[in-house]
Amino acid sequence: MDDQDILARVDELVSEERALREHGTGRGLGEDERLRLSDLEVRLDQCWDLLRQRRARAEFGDDPDGAAQRPAREVEGYQS
Repeated sequence: MDDQDILARVDELVSEERALREHGTGRGLGEDERLRLSDLEVRLDQCWDLLRQRRARAEFGDDPDGAAQRPAREVEGYQS
């Protein structure tokens, strides 16, 4: 997966996230929708993390394809 593939996936996930949030406006989200929204947020964090890894590797002369998606627990544990 290259940078463009990752960005395309981010766009897909963001579109689904927005649609879900809009659907819940004024009525709230059901349990399944809340779980899906949580899953989308984690997947987005993983995509952004992978993109940052790839860009950092390229910047320092390493092969960007050596970057790998990290587990959700690891990505979600980062401090901002």
